[in-house]
Amino acid sequence: MRQIFSIILIFFFSAQVGAQNITPKYTFNMDIGLPIATGNEPFKDIMQGLLCTNIYGQYSFPFQLNVGLGMRYSLFTIDEFAINEENNGQIHTGATFIKIGYDQFHTERFSTDFGVKVGYSWNYANTDLNKVSELNHKLFTATLIEPTIGLILSADERNSYRWNVGYCIHGYGFSPSRIGLSSNAVYDVSKFGNLTNYFVVGFGYTHYFRNKTPN
Repeated sequence: MRQIFSIILIFFFSAQVGAQNITPKYTFNMDIGLPIATGNEPFKDIMQGLLCTNIYGQYSFPFQLNVGLGMRYSLFTIDEFAINEENNGQIHTGATFIKIGYDQFHTERFSTDFGVKVGYSWNYANTDLNKVSELNHKLFTATLIEPTIGLILSADERNSYRWNVGYCIHGYGFSPSRIGLSSNAVYDVSKFGNLTNYFVVGFGYTHYFRNKTPN
């Protein structure tokens, strides 16, 4: 614990030494994280999050409002120990989104970003049982919304790194039949319409274009 605390202090103090104030206009952003299911009981029990990644471009206005446009991919796999039928597979999600946010530099290198992504997704339930029933790559679409917060440490005028936390609310319900299971097990059918949602915790990278440095 002391070592972790020491590392945090080193990063914090180094963020305030020898840096130039960055006023970003155009940025390229990418992040990768681990999705952790929290809502819709069968989804939370049966599906395991492996990956969530975003790539987007962003424009920042002078008053610290930023708007971005990007693409997203996430992957959940079936937990074979949570079901009573043999069934391997995944749910792949591809999405496009817009992001609206607000960023604030607190020191010359440390800043925070608060935002929300709103998008539309294409979801593919690719499982053994869906293949048997000729539903290979079973497709369903949905909207998504994800509030996010980022803690950002700039390395120089052109590059920064961040720690991200997001909470994605996906506009579809989940039932065992989506992945080809023939039984609803012990789940309450009336709750299958509950929206699927999950936390995303991870790291990101930003490259700044056309930055202005105060005189």
